[in-house]
Amino acid sequence: MNVIYEDRELAGERLELTDNKEGNYYLGPNLTLRRCTVVTRVSAGWLHILPTRFIDCTIQVKQELKHHDWSSAFLKGCRFTGRLTDCDFGHRLPHLPGRENGGIEDCDFTEARLQGCRFHSCDMRTLRLPPWPCFTILNPLGRSQELSSLKWPGRSDIIVANPDMDPPSTVAVTYHAPTVAKRYGTTPEELKSVLEKLDYIVY
Repeated sequence: MNVIYEDRELAGERLELTDNKEGNYYLGPNLTLRRCTVVTRVSAGWLHILPTRFIDCTIQVKQELKHHDWSSAFLKGCRFTGRLTDCDFGHRLPHLPGRENGGIEDCDFTEARLQGCRFHSCDMRTLRLPPWPCFTILNPLGRSQELSSLKWPGRSDIIVANPDMDPPSTVAVTYHAPTVAKRYGTTPEELKSVLEKLDYIVY
């Protein structure tokens, strides 16, 4: 049976999204969560975030969340923990119904592990990003030619192999250095020796 939170405002609640054998979880539409704790233990395929406002919430990802799109949500003052891979945050595809109010600001990812996560049409200065061994490339599309021309350890073009695949709204991408290094036959330390020379990298 699907679990649906919609058309309401919740404050100070704890939402446990655990393994639901009978259905999916739906957050939204028209849902506002204020100062709530959201604990997810489900894969992205079982979690659907429709237009929802998360205000000053703590989002605990207990099971790695892969390929999940948060761009229908507006996130302000939230704190993330846990592992997120290939997720999208911010104002993305605003021409599609339900995405016009998406966005992210004043959020804290310092206790999260992000890999291949993209941020769209937002002010990155308002976000607290995860420290090394994660690192964030600011303006990856504008820097793609330079990034592709650098001499990287291991196999070439290890960071921005297909920059044209990212939408124009992409303002930053965060990676997990050990994951990247393993994939491309190098080490986090060798990777960092290149990154530390670039002034548009945050780690």
